[in-house]
Amino acid sequence: MRALTDLTRDLVSTASHEDESRAGDLIETWLAEHTDADVTRDGAANVIARRTLGDAVPDAESRSLAFVGHHDVVPPDDSQLAGDSNEDADRTGEYAVEERDGRLYGRGTADMKGAVAAAMCAFRDAASNASKNDDDSNTSRSAEQTDADVDSTGGETPSVDELVFASFVGEEVGGVGARHAIDAGFAPGYAIVGEGSTNYSNPNTTDVAVAHKGRRASTITARGDAAHASEPEAGENAVYRACDAVDVVRGIDAPAVEIAGEELRGSVVVTEIEGGSAWNVIPDSCTLTIDERTVPGERAPLGDVGETAGVSWDVDQDLPPMRCESDAFAETVRGAAAAAQETPPELVTKPHATDAGWLAEAGTACVVCGPAEPGEAHTKDESVSIEVLNRCYRIYRGAAEAIC
Repeated sequence: MRALTDLTRDLVSTASHEDESRAGDLIETWLAEHTDADVTRDGAANVIARRTLGDAVPDAESRSLAFVGHHDVVPPDDSQLAGDSNEDADRTGEYAVEERDGRLYGRGTADMKGAVAAAMCAFRDAASNASKNDDDSNTSRSAEQTDADVDSTGGETPSVDELVFASFVGEEVGGVGARHAIDAGFAPGYAIVGEGSTNYSNPNTTDVAVAHKGRRASTITARGDAAHASEPEAGENAVYRACDAVDVVRGIDAPAVEIAGEELRGSVVVTEIEGGSAWNVIPDSCTLTIDERTVPGERAPLGDVGETAGVSWDVDQDLPPMRCESDAFAETVRGAAAAAQETPPELVTKPHATDAGWLAEAGTACVVCGPAEPGEAHTKDESVSIEVLNRCYRIYRGAAEAIC
């Protein structure tokens, strides 16, 4: 669909690394003009739209399927800014967007405005009890085949009354928008989060991720007593105490879990150290930064570090991991993915934290499925395949039509 490519270009060209408001305005306006949904902006400036499909009348007991993304991005490389050096770039916004060799290049194409655009189009076009055949689908398998696969491997297909679209702010800085929405009552029964899942199992395949790691960032602080370096015994060296803490960290065996036939293993590493005030002073403080990748249901015993003399441990950020708690939902989405491409998709795991972690923690059954490929996000050459954008549109629409 050329319209999907154009919408992606419009979103990507709109700067949103410091202020997401103009990108949010674009999404809100487009949804209001192109759908019959109830479109709102919450207190954090998240864009949330809701549609009732079929004859259902949602009530307090109703369940919904949500397409979830975010429209903030990390700061662009200088080459990704629109300007005289980008002769072929769009000038409609502050970011350059280039189309070549079947791909769109620019900040946010992969992470994750391309997926947001695909979800917007699928949200507009999905219809309950509708034929899944359309001119743009090019499906390789029939709906009946897909449903049979779901029934044989994943149990009863989930059923919901409402289709929701949500694009959050602040994902790149700790899930600010997602946490605000959840605290305000955002609680879909199921969610497809459009972060990358393409080329995980095989080339040119968009898979369905049913789990991902989380990230816990923490600080270890070692305290000592300052003294003149010529009389080290008069003080207590905080750097030495920090080194004792490092030994504890190095001895931790990070937990691992097996999900979808894959081992998802966590990690714990020291990434920064800072201490001392002068070459001739015994340091009275030293701090260590710890990067921990967490897995569903497990945490490394970092609290053991606090048992070291003069050492304390504080958690600075804890982005939760995700595991899909509904096999039937995962298989439904995989069925939609199978119908949208030639190569059979697989259930996989991801190494990166996403907003799916916050939603899963709040009780939503989540999967991650999107066009971004490993190694694309946050790079100066960030890009996304136009073919895969259209594939993800078909996956999202097919999943919605299967369960709404």
